[in-house]
Amino acid sequence: MSHAFPVTVYYEDTDMAGVVYCANYLRYIERARSTIVEELGVDQRAMRDADVVFVVTRVEADYLGSARLGDRLVVQSTHYAQGAVRWVFDQDVMLDGKVIFRAKVTAACMSTAGKPTRLPAEIRAFLAK
Repeated sequence: MSHAFPVTVYYEDTDMAGVVYCANYLRYIERARSTIVEELGVDQRAMRDADVVFVVTRVEADYLGSARLGDRLVVQSTHYAQGAVRWVFDQDVMLDGKVIFRAKVTAACMSTAGKPTRLPAEIRAFLAK
């Protein structure tokens, strides 16, 4: 599955050199993943009330370029299930069609007590397409 999420770089995103601070790329890709979940019709608050949450268990990241104040970025995400519990996202942050940040993120579905649990049925159904 593929998904595009637009991001505008604001002043608060930049460091003293005027470029996007490294940790903010993780925020951008998190927002993209949250939007994917929301667009699938999954209510994460209802999930939590039902004792199910997503936990990021692994992030591999490469910084390949930089963005600056006012730049318009796109987070391009592809995602798939890995087994019954894991949801893997390959995410590229693009500037003018060029990848400037690349990450592979693995999220696991867990109970609030930390016990692995199956991905919700609506997510499994969507990823099975």
